[in-house]
Amino acid sequence: MYQLKKHAPWIVVGLLTFYGVLSLLISSQESAIFDERAHIPAAYSYVRYGDMRINPEHPPLLKNLVGLPLLLLNVKFPVDTPEWQTGTNEQWVLGDLFMNCTQPDIACNDSDTLLFLARLPIICIALLLGFFLFLWGRELGGTLAGLFATTLFVFDPNIIAHGHYVTTDIGIAAFMFFSFYTFIRFLKKPTWKNVLLAGLFLGLVELTKFSAVLLFPIFGLFALVYALTKQKSSLQNSISHFRLRQVGEYLGKYAAIIVVCFALIALFYAFNTWNMPEEKTLDTSNYMFSPYTGVGENIGKRFARTTLDAMVKIPGLDPMAHYLLGVFMVFSRVAGGNTFYFLGTVSENASPNYFPILFFSKESLPFLFLLFMTLIYTVFRSFKVIYKKPVSTYPSLFARSFQERIAQYITVFFILFYTVISITGNLNIGFRHLFPILPFLYLLIAKTAADFYYRNKEKFGYILRPLAAIFFVLLFSIPLAAYPSYLSYYNMLAGGNKNGYMIATDSNYDWGQDLKYLQKFIEDHNRRCPYLDMASPTQCPISTIHLDYFGGSNPSLYLGDRFTNWHASKTPEPGWFAISAVFFQEGLYKTKAPGQQGYEWLRDHGSIARAGDSIFIFFIRPEDLRQ
Repeated sequence: MYQLKKHAPWIVVGLLTFYGVLSLLISSQESAIFDERAHIPAAYSYVRYGDMRINPEHPPLLKNLVGLPLLLLNVKFPVDTPEWQTGTNEQWVLGDLFMNCTQPDIACNDSDTLLFLARLPIICIALLLGFFLFLWGRELGGTLAGLFATTLFVFDPNIIAHGHYVTTDIGIAAFMFFSFYTFIRFLKKPTWKNVLLAGLFLGLVELTKFSAVLLFPIFGLFALVYALTKQKSSLQNSISHFRLRQVGEYLGKYAAIIVVCFALIALFYAFNTWNMPEEKTLDTSNYMFSPYTGVGENIGKRFARTTLDAMVKIPGLDPMAHYLLGVFMVFSRVAGGNTFYFLGTVSENASPNYFPILFFSKESLPFLFLLFMTLIYTVFRSFKVIYKKPVSTYPSLFARSFQERIAQYITVFFILFYTVISITGNLNIGFRHLFPILPFLYLLIAKTAADFYYRNKEKFGYILRPLAAIFFVLLFSIPLAAYPSYLSYYNMLAGGNKNGYMIATDSNYDWGQDLKYLQKFIEDHNRRCPYLDMASPTQCPISTIHLDYFGGSNPSLYLGDRFTNWHASKTPEPGWFAISAVFFQEGLYKTKAPGQQGYEWLRDHGSIARAGDSIFIFFIRPEDLRQ
């Protein structure tokens, strides 16, 4: 074990180097995903112009980090267009102009360079999270726990998949983790230094994603329970007086944490909106929260408009008005739901089975086995502690356990609470929505595994060490086998990469990442044409392909004039077809009007190849349509 402690920093460096190199490699091979078309131009506009008029439904912290390296480039942003000057949150049009060169006379920048630099800060945040997992794991369960937590993180194909995209998913997982750590430090030692740190990191996570507002009641609850379970020494006054003083101290200092948090939020929003006309906030508010039929909706939207209108008119409150605009927009979106494909249906109604099925489909089988064994072992150990103990001792047992294992209690509570909120919510946006709980699962599994090893190494070390090696190889083999298609990863029991799209698409499988692979397929196919024996002379070369693409890139950047836009509702015709999995499944399962065309005719003929995993390629001969 001494050797493990001695070499642990180098092992962590090796693990994170593997992750970083793999992330850079995957990033260079993938095109822009759908959401990056909005996030990247917004990021640049925030740091370059101090203006948050586009994509205000997300806080600015991650965009500030993403936008900073873009300042190194000599790029042109479409500030003179009507979409910027008078439009309301025209993020998609401005994204196409800025990233995709859709109107070269207005703006035309190198999309691949923008993607590379914009994704670097996200990769760095992921690396920081991996390193912090080691530090906190080592603090809770020793060096072995720290190394194992980082290993679980590094080899999770879902983390690899999303760990470079310019979205909020990795960022919220990281800053949520940092915020919990600093808050637990405050609970254990409520000094003013720890109050400041907890407040700063609570502010940072609130500046990462608006769903972090869930932390306010969670932290408040645990501050109260921690104060009530503090043990009184024999020299102190009565229990009631002691607990009252503890509650006052913890809740008072938690209030100070919230003050620090909102001071940081106000500072960031002031920086990001210093050059934005105040009427832009009201324009977006009036557009997003316009009255419409429905009593409940009208009350909520009227409240949002009235609140924002009042705040904008008060000097100095503009930044917080824009913060609340984002909060209101997120609640409005959650209430409205989203259209998604799931298990043979396309619906706007959230399914309670969505997140549980995706969790057990998208996570690797070794990870799921470890999670199951962690649950079994934890229940066994807990039962062993309380077995035969008098019921009258349970309160004191809980109080002592709560104080000693506050990290485990608060993280388990958060995992359960967040899972219930996700399952019962009205927004099914993909497995990535569960990312905030993943670092805590890695931490708890690693802590439990290390505890089990330390307790049994003398008796069963000769078995446990080979088993640990086998699990490391299994965990390592998952990303090797899935390379280079990590976004489309599903475990073997769920159909694997090739068949996972039958469960769910969108950010679970197809987010537009494989357009470069379509370019490569066409170029490789045309290069081999002289040596291929084609059944139809129109098969070779591919001069034009019918494309139904779901993503954030402009196909013209990679395919030139070798494609025509296609849609499921069009009349079938012969030729080459490339259909994104999202649109293919919608074309099959979305409810259609009588006589409306879908993609059943393509499914009947079957794809002949794929670009990556997510773009299905078909070749249809004239005689195929006559069958």
